Amino acid sequence: MTHPAQTKQQTDQPDAMPEAYAAFLQAYPTYSGTRLLDEWRETEYGRLDATQQIYLDYTGGGLYAESQLDAHMAILKTQVLGNPHSANPTSLAMTDMVEGTRSAILHYFNADPAEYIAVFTMNASNALKLVGEAYPFAPGGRYLLTYDNHNSVNGIREFARGKGAEFTYVPLTTPDLRIDEAALDDLLAAGDPAQNNLFAFPAQSNFSGVKHPLELIERAQKQGWDVCLDVAAYVPTCHLDLSRVKPEFVSLSFYKMFGYPTGLGALLIRKSVLGKLHRPWFAGGTVNFASVQARGHYLAHNEAAFEDGTVNYLNIPAIQIGLEHLQKVGLDTIGERVRCLTGWLIEQLMGLVHENGRHMMRIYGPTNTDRRGGTITLNFYDPDGHLLDYRRIEELANGQGISLRTGCFCNPGAGEMAEGLTREDMLAGLAESEDMTLPRFMQLIQHRGNKSAGAIRISVGLATNFADVYRFMQFAAGFRNKTNLNIGQVTFDIESCRVIRDGS
Repeated sequence: MTHPAQTKQQTDQPDAMPEAYAAFLQAYPTYSGTRLLDEWRETEYGRLDATQQIYLDYTGGGLYAESQLDAHMAILKTQVLGNPHSANPTSLAMTDMVEGTRSAILHYFNADPAEYIAVFTMNASNALKLVGEAYPFAPGGRYLLTYDNHNSVNGIREFARGKGAEFTYVPLTTPDLRIDEAALDDLLAAGDPAQNNLFAFPAQSNFSGVKHPLELIERAQKQGWDVCLDVAAYVPTCHLDLSRVKPEFVSLSFYKMFGYPTGLGALLIRKSVLGKLHRPWFAGGTVNFASVQARGHYLAHNEAAFEDGTVNYLNIPAIQIGLEHLQKVGLDTIGERVRCLTGWLIEQLMGLVHENGRHMMRIYGPTNTDRRGGTITLNFYDPDGHLLDYRRIEELANGQGISLRTGCFCNPGAGEMAEGLTREDMLAGLAESEDMTLPRFMQLIQHRGNKSAGAIRISVGLATNFADVYRFMQFAAGFRNKTNLNIGQVTFDIESCRVIRDGS
């Protein structure tokens, strides 16, 4: 029988790996309790080892299991399903599946249907856009958000700005990149309870992996604030119990949780806030009645008012299949595996030093597993303390079948705090031109003091095993005593958090 830590790919590793694995199990004995995930690695995610891939980008997107595809394809192959919300047989069959999945989502998050609705969206970003456009920002009201929000949360500030509301950022503490709770309390107290005020933060940072306290939700609400909670990076490995914490808005993407389907997310809205939301337009499916000649309309109630046009109905049943897949193994099991692998990775990375004793890298955020997830963001440095080009490191990782992520991760605020970038640094970049890109800004900022304008992010998830992180550590150790001259020039650029290849 194959050892739980071994696969076809892993048997090619040097003899040092079994010894390292034994030491790992001694340091993290609870890892043995996640053995079912080793079985799934072979039966559900065998394509990883068949193609010799090391996947370390779970914060970017989860991986789907083979059984999820089989179950969804069985539905599509055996049933005739039409556009929902009509009275014909195929439409009614699809409507039952859509509404059954909606109920399953609320049940999964322990959200009382009398208290919450679930709106299907294209992704978490689309969910957040719905919040921004419908929230009643006005002069005298405030939008408060943390430095380490995703850009889709940052973007809500433009709705606030356009309606005359003030927006303010809560700083992070360094080096752990946690919310400065004293500053937060002051900013919450500054809001006028008679106005509409919205506080937005991530349950888990997609930059640093920090898990922010969910107790902040009630703290803000007691001061008269509504709360928008981004859980996209949190719910793949952690429970969200909406009977215990009750934000007004919750945004998520399902592919982050279980890989398939893409193109579907959800916005959970607390019914108590529905009365003050106002959509600036209407579309097919969002109205109960509309007239061209009378030039008026009546918006539909509850989730129908927010689902523009026809929902992605054929893929919606795959959501319930994915949720049931996670429930088979349990989030506690997934979370514990992620904690063990993350803890070992951080310890090993922090132990890497050059021949002259200088540390080879800097980790942004906590350097232990306390209140943090499986996301580790870092940069490599040469023996003289000069930054190694993270784009070249990604390129070299690609050559070894290692999938990691580099750049800004659509989280500029956390990066600015982590890398010590000042307001003056950022204004210098904005002042250059509208054609400013991340590579150009990286060059500018290095000239201003050897700072970085991006980083490397590795993240582990439910299909990660010890051999994956061990192989990454072998790759990382290969930069000992290396300089930018040694590792070579990068041959591609990331222009704006997107890679576009000619001819593709």
